[in-house]
Amino acid sequence: MKGRHRFIVLLAVAAGATVALATVAGAHTAAAPPVGPLPSGSTSTIQTQAGQLVAFALPHRPSGRVWRIARGIDSKVLVQVGEADVGANVVLVFTAKGKGTATVSFGLTRGETAKAYEARRFIVKVQ
Repeated sequence: MKGRHRFIVLLAVAAGATVALATVAGAHTAAAPPVGPLPSGSTSTIQTQAGQLVAFALPHRPSGRVWRIARGIDSKVLVQVGEADVGANVVLVFTAKGKGTATVSFGLTRGETAKAYEARRFIVKVQ
């Protein structure tokens, strides 16, 4: 458990640094087009408590395909606090803000285009 705790702390620090850099570097970037219809994909349910971190690890894909958040997320329940490349995955970290249920949908697109080639959905229940 000690090694796992160290990994989570390292991930949280990396995520915080990434957010800080992205905020400074991305202040003047244009918004990407929204992700279009999502194909069928896996759906997972996660239960957590307010104040906890929730991380989603999505595998890197070849040919310029990237995972993007495909739909709006209830900011009263979850707020993104970081994103980082960790090994063969992109990891997005959220903090559970308050009680409720939020769905996080990811679409795999070629760059910042609308067509989704894959989808992953996570239903997060915060108690």
